[in-house]
Amino acid sequence: MRLAVMKERRADEARVAATPETVKKLIALGNTVAVEAGAGLASGIPDAAYREAGAEVAPDAAAALSDAGIVLKVRAPLAAGEEGPDELSLIPRGALLVATLGADKDSVARLAAAGVDAAAMEMLPRTTRAQSMDVLSSQANLAGYRAVIEGAAAFDRAFPMLMTAAGTIPAANVLVMGAGVAGLQAIATARRLGGRVSATDVRPAAKEEIKSLGASFVGYEDEESKAAQTAGGYAKAMSAEFLAKQAEIVAAAIGKMDIVVCTALVQGRRAPILVTEAMVASMKPGSVVVDIASDAGGNCALTRPGERAVTENGVIILGWRNWPARIPAAASSLYARNLLTFLTTFWDKDSSKPALPAEDDLVRGVMLTRGGQVVHPNFAAG
Repeated sequence: MRLAVMKERRADEARVAATPETVKKLIALGNTVAVEAGAGLASGIPDAAYREAGAEVAPDAAAALSDAGIVLKVRAPLAAGEEGPDELSLIPRGALLVATLGADKDSVARLAAAGVDAAAMEMLPRTTRAQSMDVLSSQANLAGYRAVIEGAAAFDRAFPMLMTAAGTIPAANVLVMGAGVAGLQAIATARRLGGRVSATDVRPAAKEEIKSLGASFVGYEDEESKAAQTAGGYAKAMSAEFLAKQAEIVAAAIGKMDIVVCTALVQGRRAPILVTEAMVASMKPGSVVVDIASDAGGNCALTRPGERAVTENGVIILGWRNWPARIPAAASSLYARNLLTFLTTFWDKDSSKPALPAEDDLVRGVMLTRGGQVVHPNFAAG
């Protein structure tokens, strides 16, 4: 089967869906692999490295996609009306598209109309069986790391305590908001850099996880917080009353912080505002807010998605989009392995192609369209 690896054309996207390492393994499954020219350059992978791994380097998208049965991407293919080539129309009908698709009702309808069998990897159920192919976790882990590194770079004082003959520089005070995968990595990274770290999260299990990493817990706890986690491990949307009480406690702490890392997301909804304008106003000049949730609107009221902003009182707010793509070589390596694991899990050796049984819980979770029909319950009519 011909497998195509596409170049990403969306803004702020530097990742690629396959690496030379995974290309070799995809070929070993019996595929011929075509990589669009320049697909890996932003991740530090030249075309020559793909050729050495056994892939064909195709000159453009049309050539890469010609007769392809499987298409690997990081983000959704461009469609008619979007800036850039109409990638969706180039994908052969019946091909399996595996990517993070950011699906909505309209885009799913377009995929069905194009006859593409689309697997949205961000919708993979968060179960033990799915861990090795969980793109959200692998990418969030790197985002949490990168957020602290960029926060430290933007901070105009030292991160660890430094004792010198001229005097002592105190350690940076760091608050991590949200203790999911990204938040826990942010805590660990800030601790390794020598910061004094505290963290907050509404989920009941988070308190012990925060403490296990050596950080202190900041937050309000009541009966509502005991049920603040979905079966899939995501935070639930909380009541206005709970959020108000939580905000009081966070507000008291945030004015003392040098760096605040925001990572809180609610699946399928806008990111909650956790850092208000008043909280930012209470922070010291030179303090930094790093908002990983900027793609979902941001956890900070003053975040400008895609931008670095400085407030009137001198607080720096980093609202870059697509944080995993800011560490593209590592992010591509993990993402490519996630996709490889997904394919190999369902690979049928006899037919040399993936067999995706509709009754499988992982398949049911990711498949949006099949055979020209919308099959995912979140988007199917009725």
